[in-house]
Formats: sequence, structure tokens, C-alpha cells
Amino acid sequence: MSSILYNDQIIERDNVVEIEDRGYQFGDGVYEVIGVYDGEPLLMDEHMKRLKRSAREIQLTLPVEVNQLRKKLEELVQVNGLEEGIIYLQVSRGVAPRWHEFPSTDTQAVTVAYTREEERDNELEDQGATAVLTKDIRWLRCDIKTLNLLPNVLAKQKAVENNAIEAILHRGDTVTEASASNVFIVKNGELYTHPADNYILNGITRQKILQLCDELELKAHEETFTVDELFDADEVFISATKMDIAPILQVDGKTIGNGTPGNVTKQLVKEFRKLYEKKKA
Repeated sequence: MSSILYNDQIIERDNVVEIEDRGYQFGDGVYEVIGVYDGEPLLMDEHMKRLKRSAREIQLTLPVEVNQLRKKLEELVQVNGLEEGIIYLQVSRGVAPRWHEFPSTDTQAVTVAYTREEERDNELEDQGATAVLTKDIRWLRCDIKTLNLLPNVLAKQKAVENNAIEAILHRGDTVTEASASNVFIVKNGELYTHPADNYILNGITRQKILQLCDELELKAHEETFTVDELFDADEVFISATKMDIAPILQVDGKTIGNGTPGNVTKQLVKEFRKLYEKKKA
């Protein structure tokens, strides 16, 4: 039995869900998924910053300072002996009688975190995968990493049923992101990805890719692009925590570029790997 973080205590994972927790009943809370490589969480500062922002946007007061929370998460990784995998962290508004409005001010937010072993799929990065298209039917605050994920679940299920790794979402003709990842296209050596507005979640891996583009002197544009431009791209890839960067070779059965991972994508994969491989040195 692995241990979990429940509020400020690391305890055994057993009987911790209260039926009137607003996260359970309303999805009233926020969460983060943090990649762990060789026993070390990656980009923890960025995840904690986004957690604070998400909480602020739904008027949720975090029960502890993020520095304290960070230390507890690092302790959890050590207690569970996690080498490769993820930390899942969520903070709900707390336990209260089931009314839609916010509960009284004496209700305390509830923090839960656990770890899970998850091996990286280098083959996916090196060989690529396929995706499908589906309409983006989510709400209009996709920039908040909330527990409300049913539209994402339905989109991902469509991908699975079509033997694809991901479902790329579009509002009208505009590509937004994917069910659990951000989307990039490459055209004539330049990258394009949807702006970090309310229509997408500003992924931590996405942010790091844009930083790497700047360091590598690759032109990256935070601009919208259409479904037709997606199909006409030289390269397409998606990015997410622990998936990192995955080349997309086909979308809805249509081949992207020459049907193999492109040079820009491969360059970014190589550079991203250095972020955690250097920890081994």
C-alpha cells in the first residue's frame, strides 16, 4: 500500500474520500500532475505557480503555502521510493453540505496527493503516433486546471476507440489544444501554437518548449491556426507532462508532412530530454 499526502499528513491510502467533499460532488477544485524523473520532480516551480493561479481564478484559498506543499510532495516521492512516474495533486474547496454556492468561510480546503509509477515512452517520441479531430465542447475557462474534465474524457475516449493517442480539439475552424495536451504545428521551420488565453490550458511542457525555442533560435508564434493549416503542416506534435513531446504523423487518417517525425520536433525532443538526463550526471 503506497502512502498519500492528505492535507499536511503523509498517511496510508485508505478511506480518505468524504462523500460531501465538493471536489467529489461538484468538481470544485484544482489539480496538477508533476512528472518525476529518476526520483526528481521536474519543473516543480512552474507547477506550483500554475496551481496558485488556478486556485485564485476559482476563489479558492490554498490551505498551505506552496513552498510547504512542495516540500511535502518531495517527501511523498521519497517515502514511496518513486523513480519514474507522476505526482497527482488536487485541492478541493472542502467538505460541506451539498449546496451549489460556496460554503461558509470556516470550511477548510482539502489537499490530496499520491504518486504513481509510469515509465516514459521513448518509442512514442522517436516513432510518433496518430490523432483524431473532435469538436471542442468544453467551457470557456480552459486556462484553469480544474477537476471538471468530462468533455476531455469523452474526447480521449474517441481517440482510444480510433486507435489514436490523442484527440485534437477545434472550435469552428480553429484548433485549440487536445484532450490532455497542447498542440504545435511546424511550417517552413517555424512553430505555431494557440495563444495562452482562456481557450487552452497553458501547459508546463508547452511553456518549456517555447523557452527552448528561444534558446535554439527557432521562431515560435503563439497564434491560432486552422484545421486546414494543421493538415497542411510540415510537422505536428503534442506536449504534456510525462508524455513530453509526441510527434503526430496522421490526423483522421490524413498523413502529416512525409509521415515521419520532423527535424524540428526531433530537435526539441533531444533538448527536452537534456532537462532530466543531466540529473543523472
